[in-house]
Amino acid sequence: MASTLIDLLKKIPIDLGQESVADRTEGKQIALRLVPSDGQGKSALDVGARMGEQTRFLTQRGYSVTSVDIEPRFEGCLSMDANQPLPFEDNQFDLIWCSEVIEHLQDPAHCISEFRRITRSGGQIIMTTPNSYAWFFRLFALFGLPPERLQRADHIHFFSLDEVRDIAPDADLYGYFPYMLIKRTIRKSLNLLTPTFIIHIKT
Repeated sequence: MASTLIDLLKKIPIDLGQESVADRTEGKQIALRLVPSDGQGKSALDVGARMGEQTRFLTQRGYSVTSVDIEPRFEGCLSMDANQPLPFEDNQFDLIWCSEVIEHLQDPAHCISEFRRITRSGGQIIMTTPNSYAWFFRLFALFGLPPERLQRADHIHFFSLDEVRDIAPDADLYGYFPYMLIKRTIRKSLNLLTPTFIIHIKT
């Protein structure tokens, strides 16, 4: 019964970042708007490239894109485990794109330090990750449905705002509220309102 309820919740067509809208969630749109529009002559790394949707977006903006995923799903995407030291030179990229990945990693802080190492001065690191302490997760927890049961089974970390600030203390953080017709970008009350943290680091 509980598993059936969870499956139904994930299919509700409201922009909470769940499976039914994962590719077009407002959190991802906010993050995409942070990408500089002129990538000509610049390089980008798409970490967790999946089917290549964001790789194509970055390419359209002029970036030379290296796409990586633990399970590559399209031609040209490289196999890479972000839990390991990243196989790139220092200061190699102008932009790191990493959406809905760090919650899967054993040590997100170490991975972010690697992102910093391979990003050039003046570059940017843009990430998104679920907010596991938004109001609706807190509500479901009262009924015995913690984030560990509502989110994907391969999530390892369930971030709060404080935990995001711990691993990225210098980041600009964004979210959105409400979740349907009008979706406003917000920077306050993130831990309660937004279903997604957008993390923007300028190096």
